[in-house]
Amino acid sequence: MPLDNKTILITGSTMGIGKAITQRAHAEGANVLIHGLEEDLAKSLADSLNNERTAIHIDDLSDPAAPQRLIDATLAAFGTIDGLVNNAAIVAFNKFENSDLAFYDRILAVNARAPFLLIQAALPHLEKSRGSVLNIGSVNAHCGEPELVPYAMSKGALMTLTRNLGDTLHREHGVRVNQINPGWVLTEGEYQRKVDGGLAEDWPETTGKEFAASGRLLKPEEIAEAALYFLSDACGPISGSVIDLEQHPVIGRLSAKG
Repeated sequence: MPLDNKTILITGSTMGIGKAITQRAHAEGANVLIHGLEEDLAKSLADSLNNERTAIHIDDLSDPAAPQRLIDATLAAFGTIDGLVNNAAIVAFNKFENSDLAFYDRILAVNARAPFLLIQAALPHLEKSRGSVLNIGSVNAHCGEPELVPYAMSKGALMTLTRNLGDTLHREHGVRVNQINPGWVLTEGEYQRKVDGGLAEDWPETTGKEFAASGRLLKPEEIAEAALYFLSDACGPISGSVIDLEQHPVIGRLSAKG
């Protein structure tokens, strides 16, 4: 199995894309550190994996001390780190005019500062294992939607971090750093955000092809398949790559109308 005997730390792994990556990594032989804010969801995920090769750490990544605690918990459970997946993120909609400093700071702290600190804390251990970092970004990094300015900025910062460290850490420490930018993915959180925003409960089935060319949204499991490649030795020396995973061209897309 491609991740046999490897230890992978996945932040924000109690639901959505992080959960799917955790399940896929575990299925391919990895030890997995499950992280999130919801202890009940973390325990449920560990139980579904028969609690084999799993550990749990609940922590808020807006706390600048949390990344080191997360690395320490992984080492305490498994003794090594072979892969770090920076998946945890706050997705919050707000008009630019109404985005106050506290709102801005919390999004940037979790989405951009925490990955920086996690890579920094994990680096000595990833160097020993010749491991890899996979950052989960967003196609919003390229510009973002009108009510996602701080979120889009945070993902743009993450993309720059990936390209910078993908060069320097690979050359100087043998650690690969890559990034996936998912498009519109049907996660539990995304489903609920749209319902809370006023869409009908069956909105995924009625999403038009102007938004989803195939007639459906991406699945978390499809993103996890791509993550598996970057976390495994199959990736070889590839580092500093940022891959958009969307079902239409992110830039230069033709209008679906007219």
